[in-house]
Amino acid sequence: MIQPRTMLDVADNSGAKKAQCIRVMGGSNKRYASLGDIVIVAVKEAVPDGTVKEGGVARAVVVRTVEEVGRKDGSYIRFERNAVVLLKPDDNPVGTRIFGPVARELRDKQFTKIISLAPEVI
Repeated sequence: MIQPRTMLDVADNSGAKKAQCIRVMGGSNKRYASLGDIVIVAVKEAVPDGTVKEGGVARAVVVRTVEEVGRKDGSYIRFERNAVVLLKPDDNPVGTRIFGPVARELRDKQFTKIISLAPEVI
């Protein structure tokens, strides 16, 4: 469960390393984001020569959460860290590589480009 002020790892090579959630998209008072939800983030740490600069605001999709997410088959999935992938306005990733595993729930939300770039889909 991601909410405003949650610190997130950035799981792509856009140049950002850490980001902070500032808004959960999807309704006027939607409080929490889970796997596959879009959030607005502020970049808090970035590499000097990256595409994204420190202090920038961007859209991102949640790819890993610490909070367990239940699946239809009765199993649960959780990760060690919360992570996002930064998005362009057309919902394609800013970076060209994705680091670490991503959840299968992204396929249901039509983020097929992220699924194809990821090294592992869990």
